[in-house]
Amino acid sequence: MYELDDTSYFYLLAAAVLLVVLFAYNSVWKRRAWRRFGNPGMVRRLAPERSVVKPVLRFAFMCMALVSITVALVNPRIGTRTETIKREGIDIVFAVDVSKSMLCEDIAPNRLEKSKQIVSQLINQLAGDRIGIVAYAGAAFPTLPITTDYAVAKMFLQGMNTDIVSSQGTALDDAITLATDYFDKDQQTSKMVILLSDGEDHGSGFDDALAQATKQGVRILTVGIGTEKGGPIPLKQGSRALGFKRDRNDEVVITKRNVTPLRHIGSVTKGGFVDGNNTKTVVDYVKKALDNIERSEFETQQYTDYNSHFQWFIGLAMLFLTAAALLSDRKSKWWRKLNLFNERPQ
Repeated sequence: MYELDDTSYFYLLAAAVLLVVLFAYNSVWKRRAWRRFGNPGMVRRLAPERSVVKPVLRFAFMCMALVSITVALVNPRIGTRTETIKREGIDIVFAVDVSKSMLCEDIAPNRLEKSKQIVSQLINQLAGDRIGIVAYAGAAFPTLPITTDYAVAKMFLQGMNTDIVSSQGTALDDAITLATDYFDKDQQTSKMVILLSDGEDHGSGFDDALAQATKQGVRILTVGIGTEKGGPIPLKQGSRALGFKRDRNDEVVITKRNVTPLRHIGSVTKGGFVDGNNTKTVVDYVKKALDNIERSEFETQQYTDYNSHFQWFIGLAMLFLTAAALLSDRKSKWWRKLNLFNERPQ
């Protein structure tokens, strides 16, 4: 088996064909010029040391060097062995709280940006796992379906903000239900939801959602973002600060992290809870949790290992160019001694 890296370089062969045409035209033109100058035999006697064959041979070497360089640029690669690779991993869904309370800056830069940083660092630690992303506030919203494309996942992650979900609040039950439904029920794969939130639950309870997740074997690992002291929710228009969110009594709203529901979720589903204010702590905790989960086989692929062989053609090109450079227009002494045409010395 073989493959070519970039076949577009084959267009350089057109240059070789053009050079051959120009060389042939130049040869014909020279012969006609000699005939106008005088008898061809007499002209050759005026330059007895000049070789007729060597210029043609030199040109042939240069053309072969150009062809060799072209093939080297195309880079033919030949397969040496075929391996069967099994992809194993875990299905992971990140459920990210995008409610207005996540704009609180009690942890820098704010709770939402901290959550996105944590998810990004966790994605960097994954290998072979499939991931999906769910955003939720007053309702849950599917952001990215299950995929193995981590670059696309990061792109969708960076685009998340508090405006992508219109209904405000924090409905943990909707987040758990939607994240659980992300998984393929027909596949017997290990499943985990990593839920990031400040824990302020404005829903009607999540016992039914937890029961369904537990029934499907979904573990929910919760990450608490923010501080118990809390802080106000800044209102901004672009980069311009407009003040802080206020309640009906015109009092500044103070949002505080509530770890109680988060600990309960992690305990019931055997996923666990971790303080999310330190990214390294979260990454280490999640890595340890994933190591204790059995990985499932997603797919089997055949992989052919190819070796590049461009260096051989570069070597050939150097050999042809060297040979062309060493050829002179004078006849070789051994060629003259052969006297193939029985010419008499003048």
